[in-house]
Amino acid sequence: MHSKTADFAAKLGLVLTQTQLDLLAQYAELVWQKKDFLNLTSVGDKEEIFTRHICDGLAGAAFIAKNAAQTDGFSLADMGSGAGYIGLSAAVVLPQAKVSLVESLEKRCSFLNWVVLKLGLKNVSVICVRLGQKSAGAFDFVTERAMGQLNDILPMVAPALKAGGIFAAYQSAQTPTEAALLHRLGLTALPFETYRLPQEDKDRFLAVFKKQQ
Repeated sequence: MHSKTADFAAKLGLVLTQTQLDLLAQYAELVWQKKDFLNLTSVGDKEEIFTRHICDGLAGAAFIAKNAAQTDGFSLADMGSGAGYIGLSAAVVLPQAKVSLVESLEKRCSFLNWVVLKLGLKNVSVICVRLGQKSAGAFDFVTERAMGQLNDILPMVAPALKAGGIFAAYQSAQTPTEAALLHRLGLTALPFETYRLPQEDKDRFLAVFKKQQ
């Protein structure tokens, strides 16, 4: 999978080192070990962990890298992190990022902490809170995948963005967002980012929003 992952990343504008590729492979192995016990994924083989999940994370990381091009260090929160596919993938390939994995389920928080320890990642912390009930902090970038309907998620995520911060939500379609909701939350909708996962023939999207200064 190393060559396929490197090729996919290169198409996104990411150049991965051998060390980064090895870390992603180790991460996939850890997910595979615990997938049934913690209900982390329904994939049938380890290759699918890359093509369905880690490559999604790389797409988000590429978008963040592009928008943080003038920033040596920045903060990123992966909301509803689950198995960490988005946040951990980004942490591996963007070592300049300070990544927070925000997850409400304690057993998944334990898994995330275990993975961080196993991979030796120094730029990752796990925050075990439920959005909407307790603040996770304020961040330059926020990502989210599979938490629910976008119009329901935005009010929970907006408070976690710094002024000028960017939120990227994974979507299967270009779903419009309520203008009144964005105005109330102080967000501006930016153009959708489009990408396509390996071995897929349909587009996927990042719905992107910026918090007003």
